[in-house]
Amino acid sequence: MRLYYPLLFCLAAALSSAYVISSPQMWTKLILTHHWPSTFCSMEHCHPNISYWTLHGLWPDKGIDCNASWHFNASEIEDLLPDMMKSWPDLLNPSSTGFWKYEWHKHGTCAARAASLNSEHKYFSKALELYHKVDLDSILKKFDITPSEKYYSFSQVEGAIENFYGVTPKIQCVHPKNAEFQILGQIEICFNSDFTLMDCERHFAREPISKGDNSTAVNKASGFLVCDHDTPVYYPPLKSHTSTY
Repeated sequence: MRLYYPLLFCLAAALSSAYVISSPQMWTKLILTHHWPSTFCSMEHCHPNISYWTLHGLWPDKGIDCNASWHFNASEIEDLLPDMMKSWPDLLNPSSTGFWKYEWHKHGTCAARAASLNSEHKYFSKALELYHKVDLDSILKKFDITPSEKYYSFSQVEGAIENFYGVTPKIQCVHPKNAEFQILGQIEICFNSDFTLMDCERHFAREPISKGDNSTAVNKASGFLVCDHDTPVYYPPLKSHTSTY
């Protein structure tokens, strides 16, 4: 029996090493990211006709472009396309599937490490399910936070989400030069791996939302920085021609 101990020890060590190597690749948090079309298009020179929060993406907290060989196939989500076009539109190219292809390659193939999201259809349908479950527009309206020419305090916006969902979101703004206000642009709501709500990390300093992101303009969001807690927040209404801030 003694002869088996070294073998068992080596096997245990190998399994332990494999776990250490592979476990960092598995995500532990999903970030459901919404963006406000009026603010996005003020930066990217598009003209939105959408007056509700749309999906930017569903992002696992670990991994980028995890499987380059797993190509996007729009036919696999054909039944989802009507909802995708409404809830997750490409604001720059409304008739294109390029935005979804990019999101699948960069984030979906990483989310797919979990069995619950291990197909194109599972990934996109879960993102839509969570988006409708959160219903960010209705919650902000419930707390009388609506697009208008008036300003809100950051605590009003954050507090509305915290009070309803019981978790802390991550909220990004655009910070115009020499302005005494910031512009609401993007809101992240976070989920555990079992799709229950959880706090997003709370940041008090301004930081880029996506460092080193060389993606297309619709996904770059280079102008979105973490909101300042002491600066008034402008929640811009839909305008026929949105100017650059």
